[in-house]
Amino acid sequence: MKYEINQNQCGFLMKHGRFIKMLFCGTYHYMKSLGYQVEMEEMEGAVQFAKVPKEILLENQEFAQRVLSVSIPEGHIGILQKKGVPQTCLTETEYLFWNVWKQYDVALLDMRKPEMEEMSKSCLVHIPLKYYKKIEVQPGEMGILYYNNQAVKELGAGTYYYWTYSKDVMGRIVDLKTRGLEITGQEILTADRIGVRINLTCTYRVVEPKKMIETIRNLENQIHVCVQLIIREYVGRYRLDELLEQKEEISGFIFERLKDAQGEYCVEFLNAGIKDIILPGEIRDIMNTVLVAERKAQANVITRREEVASTRSLLNTAKLMEENKTLYKLKEMECLERICAQVGNIQVTGGGALLEQLKGLLQ
Repeated sequence: MKYEINQNQCGFLMKHGRFIKMLFCGTYHYMKSLGYQVEMEEMEGAVQFAKVPKEILLENQEFAQRVLSVSIPEGHIGILQKKGVPQTCLTETEYLFWNVWKQYDVALLDMRKPEMEEMSKSCLVHIPLKYYKKIEVQPGEMGILYYNNQAVKELGAGTYYYWTYSKDVMGRIVDLKTRGLEITGQEILTADRIGVRINLTCTYRVVEPKKMIETIRNLENQIHVCVQLIIREYVGRYRLDELLEQKEEISGFIFERLKDAQGEYCVEFLNAGIKDIILPGEIRDIMNTVLVAERKAQANVITRREEVASTRSLLNTAKLMEENKTLYKLKEMECLERICAQVGNIQVTGGGALLEQLKGLLQ
């Protein structure tokens, strides 16, 4: 049988299932009836021929000179590179690559220690995710690194990579930025058994991230409950009118109590206070009625005060005119001027007495 082998190919000559030798570019004739068989393969990438163990093939010098034999030790993986450029990740124990037209080399990566040595992104993209853990910490956050559920160290902002071969690796991220908590619609009974709804707000930030992770579950809910208990403790002492008068004192009390308790929650409270106190509808209507009545009473007092002041002023003016005739005359002239300013034309017929009176005013 005739076999044509191209320049980029090779042949494995077999006789009765045994490897005889390598065949390269050329034309060959072998008879199948005598037990000969030629397996051809392109000399590129991984060696595909698997009918003969690689140990036997490597004893052939022509084959051994044209391949790259790779052994991956336990706890390692390999990165196959072509002219220094990563091509693929090698995770099996043994590999054979043709090293004729494309020159390959292999970089071994040790996974026995969790800390991953710095490597390029082009290399990292070829490593399956099951072999390593990626931990990203954003600005304003802190990461806590755990090996086998034991805290190892704190991580600042950045991106970190760890091998998971020898240890279970976990990263817990804690937000250190200031947070706001709104507590709305808290229904509380005052000392005089009136139900009011109170809206509160507070701001805080985490200052002990490791302790918080290990001792507190659902931090925001626990702070929410803490503020509820504090406000109920305070509001239950006072009547409604007393409560409305000391809104600022309530805010100060809440903040002080939260400052006392902040160590238990691994946070620092920055401020806290009451936004609104919402009264029941019927109480609000009553208070509005009282307020309107108070304002009317105040308006009446002011009106009476102004009337008294006006009367007193008129009395003083009258006394001055009585004592000073010239002032009296000026006042008459002023009144006449006001009358004339309101009149366009004056027609008098047979009014001798009126003329005499006007004449008297002008003298």
